[in-house]
Amino acid sequence: MTVIHSFQNYISRESLSGVVLFLSTMLAVVVANSSLGQDYYDLWRVALGINIGELSISMTLTDWINDGLMALFFLMVGLEIKREIVVGDLSSVKKASFPIIAAIGGMVVPAFIYIALNPNNALGFGIPMATDIAFSLGVLMLLGKRVSSSVKLFLVTLAVVDDLGAVLVVATVYTDELQYAYLMHVTIVYLLIWMLNLNGVKSLIPYLILGIFLWIYIHNIGVHATIAGVLLAFAIPIKSKIKEKEFVKKTKKFLAKFETNIDKKPIINDDQIDALEHISYGYDKVQNPLLRLEHNLHGFSAFVIMPLFAFSNAGVVLDFTYVSDNLMIVLGVFFGLLIGKPLGIFGFTYYAAKLKLIKLPKHISWNEVLAVGFIGGIGFTMSVFITHLAFDDEAIIAAVKIGVFLASFIATLIGVYLLLKSKKTNH
Repeated sequence: MTVIHSFQNYISRESLSGVVLFLSTMLAVVVANSSLGQDYYDLWRVALGINIGELSISMTLTDWINDGLMALFFLMVGLEIKREIVVGDLSSVKKASFPIIAAIGGMVVPAFIYIALNPNNALGFGIPMATDIAFSLGVLMLLGKRVSSSVKLFLVTLAVVDDLGAVLVVATVYTDELQYAYLMHVTIVYLLIWMLNLNGVKSLIPYLILGIFLWIYIHNIGVHATIAGVLLAFAIPIKSKIKEKEFVKKTKKFLAKFETNIDKKPIINDDQIDALEHISYGYDKVQNPLLRLEHNLHGFSAFVIMPLFAFSNAGVVLDFTYVSDNLMIVLGVFFGLLIGKPLGIFGFTYYAAKLKLIKLPKHISWNEVLAVGFIGGIGFTMSVFITHLAFDDEAIIAAVKIGVFLASFIATLIGVYLLLKSKKTNH
């Protein structure tokens, strides 16, 4: 029941964050097309810098959000990926095969559609590969019990693999000119982080301090700095310092001590304080460092980082001349998300099942797989994130954003319709 309860809490937070994301995006579009539009754009171009010794980093406010805060988001993503690989739905071939095949199809087909329409401007292929997990889960949660927990779990697992694909694309494709002088610094810092892990250090503070330096050096190399978050996540230990049974045994002992020393005074005495401190000490030691950090980051990521990212990046002037001037790029993104995602997710899994390479999970129908395929076409903030990595031209970025929003909106409508229809059919 603990696992189910944890999963339900995770889904609940994701769905609420999806609503907040949507409101942040709509607010950005409204402000960008109002009399405050110029002030809105000027705000995000404000330059901010920091100096640490000989290191100096200066970026616009937008870049600090996209490179800095999003590194924390990708740290959380990396923690989720590691958790799923170690103990979750990616921990065995049987569990992982279906969502992995689905995710691969959902990345390959959209990229192929984009490249087919833009053979001479292929750099944007990563844009339609992305799925916005918060918004897509938010859509499913709005349907309540009309969507089974099995379908939601399938989407979550698929999205985790999708995120891993996005990380690999960002790391290998969307990088600036590499400055190899900093590669040794990155290697040394990352080795120090792993030494902490291998020596059984469970405190998160030294990992996070070294993680800051890892981010700085990776940024200076020219690789997108968000990759630092993922690399750090893989080095965070997952085992707790004491075992659960030991924690229970010691906690019972000190609870008994606390109870034995109850007196008539209105405040607790020294013996009770000592017992509580020992329980608190055990509480810290029994927690998994990875899960603790993931839990602490999740709320901040869902309700601060992603809404702020959406508000700073989603503001686009609704001028469709941008679209007509960059029509093939927009169509590549639009059809990649709207057609490529469901075609890839459904097509790859269906034919793999026909070849008996994988099996359709219990309590999920093929109609629901197709519906999840369309829901996976909600690129939204993740597609916008990759858009800023793929293009420098503001006109192209504005045009692509319109294509992303339209595709995500239509994909939402189709996905919801198919899920509701599937529910009626199952009854």
